[in-house]
Amino acid sequence: MNSRDERAVSDERPSLGWSDLRGARVGVWGLGREGGASLRRLRALGVEPVLVDDSPPAGPDRVLATAEGGLDALARCEIVVKTPGISRYGAEADYLRAAGAILVGGLGLWLAEAGLPRVVCVTGTKGKSTTCAVLGHLLTGLGYRAMVGGNFGAAPYDPALAGEYDYWVIEVSSYTATDLAVTPPVTAVTSLHPDHLPWHGGVDRYYRDKLSATSQPGAELTVANGDSELLRERAGLLGPRVEWVSESDGPGATWMDPLGLPGRHNRRNALIARHVLLALGTAAADDALVRDVTDDAALRKAAAGYVGLPSRLATIGVVGGVSFVDDSLSTNVLPTLAALDAFPGCRIALIVGGQDRGIDYAPLATGVAGRQAPTLVLTLPDSGPRISAAFAAGPGAGPAPAGPGAFAGVRDCQDLDAAVAAGFEWARPDGIVLLSPAAPSFGHFRDYRDRGDQFAAAMRAIGR
Repeated sequence: MNSRDERAVSDERPSLGWSDLRGARVGVWGLGREGGASLRRLRALGVEPVLVDDSPPAGPDRVLATAEGGLDALARCEIVVKTPGISRYGAEADYLRAAGAILVGGLGLWLAEAGLPRVVCVTGTKGKSTTCAVLGHLLTGLGYRAMVGGNFGAAPYDPALAGEYDYWVIEVSSYTATDLAVTPPVTAVTSLHPDHLPWHGGVDRYYRDKLSATSQPGAELTVANGDSELLRERAGLLGPRVEWVSESDGPGATWMDPLGLPGRHNRRNALIARHVLLALGTAAADDALVRDVTDDAALRKAAAGYVGLPSRLATIGVVGGVSFVDDSLSTNVLPTLAALDAFPGCRIALIVGGQDRGIDYAPLATGVAGRQAPTLVLTLPDSGPRISAAFAAGPGAGPAPAGPGAFAGVRDCQDLDAAVAAGFEWARPDGIVLLSPAAPSFGHFRDYRDRGDQFAAAMRAIGR
């Protein structure tokens, strides 16, 4: 497609809600978590859709493979509810649009009919899950019924979701952002960095797609990371009004201490959450929420009992004085640098590498070279060689120094077990082995959770 065609595809956002699908010929393309929720929602509406998935879950439903009649079956549908992981820019999506099918996403269908003043959409390359979790925890602690879902957690449109809610906190990925035809009055952006480039077809379109979640009809305020130059350069894509939040804001504030979140980036995530709550209370005309959010004592009480999300800077054990930290969800350079920053002055064996999506690792080399504390980099396939090359070409290039110093060099490892063993030996007696891969897990692990589980298993093996 040429650039004009690409923009047309990116801007194609049908203003349809779930109720508009009654009586239509509908297909569900992809039967993962979101696809399963879509199927249940359609059946609750009395719609029996065509089901297409190349690796369907076990069950009684008849599911077609894409290349075995599935794509043609979808082409005969009026509306296709697509799972987020399938790119709208691919040849198969083009084929369906050419056949007249309308491609939609479950979250976009839900937002079209939701009570938007009580919904917040949170996006960002990294930090959005933690920010959503903090928002949900604070709302619950303040006495509200909060649903936290979207990319993180349950789909808000799933009929299996029980209960009534006062507020909905919805994590929006760059994939699902392209499905949204409306935006709630309040949104947030936690960070911006190149990611998911194969799905979007390039970094500029990735930025445009991700930030589009903040600027569709209905948008009023975007609470954004004021420390991100990339975001500030793209302020024009962030909706009618932007409120910038920086990690240095609110010096001396202690209300967030009970959250126990490590790192300056997480301090900013907590501050973003507070600003979002204040804006939500204003949008929903909820004077009680506004009052509580401006009361440090009430907010500190609400923050108590927070449990951090798995594989996000989680200390999983200590062996022989060496701490093991699982940050497996860090899938690009930005969160990995933030993870290093969370442990200033600490000796760190950093395990990086995984699925190679072609991102630039030069900023990682620069960040590691700038650390004052000793750092050893241990790389994993498949992106390991490119990471090593970035270090060889970057600051501190050359062989690892023989004596004491901040940067201890790069070692390529054949697998995670080897990296954990090497990291442990080097980090003794009191350092940290940090799994913060700056790459996705696919190709060697089922997902980031599996990678984190295998990291923990390797730690336990060392301790035996």
